[in-house]
Amino acid sequence: MSRIDETRAFVPVRIAVLTVSDTRGIDDDRSGDTLVARLTGAGHSLAARGIMRDDRAAIAEQLRAWCGDPNVDVILTTGGTGLTGRDVTVEAHRDVYEKEIDAFGTVFTILSMEKIGTSAVQSRATGGVANGTYLFALPGSTGACRDAWDGILANQLDYRHLPCNFVEIFPRLDEHLRRK
Repeated sequence: MSRIDETRAFVPVRIAVLTVSDTRGIDDDRSGDTLVARLTGAGHSLAARGIMRDDRAAIAEQLRAWCGDPNVDVILTTGGTGLTGRDVTVEAHRDVYEKEIDAFGTVFTILSMEKIGTSAVQSRATGGVANGTYLFALPGSTGACRDAWDGILANQLDYRHLPCNFVEIFPRLDEHLRRK
């Protein structure tokens, strides 16, 4: 069973938050605020924050820039994961991923089903890895951001979480780049 091993030291992670929205600004970005409050409250640091419009190429460019920044370990995006024509965040993420974390979307859907029932099928939350950086695309609702953080990311981004977590394998995410 999963648990927190209090004998292990907490390892803070540097997390960037990107809100994708055609209508929100920094003053009314409740989902971004929710993620920032959760990650800093857990002891992690906010490495960067931004808001951008639903533009696949621009989103992918920002994701690549943060993946290339040694001060960013994890990228959380919120918004643009739905089914409408403007929702292109998932496609932008997949343009950047080296590996997709398939189970992230599955586990998120299971958590969402408990809260919103079959409406959970309308979310395309996803996770992946690129250039040694974790990326997670979350829906734009504050409730979905809370559910993803509280139900998945809080534990997986905590080095003390057992039996395994994302933090302990950071050093191995880009090992393929070091091999010849």
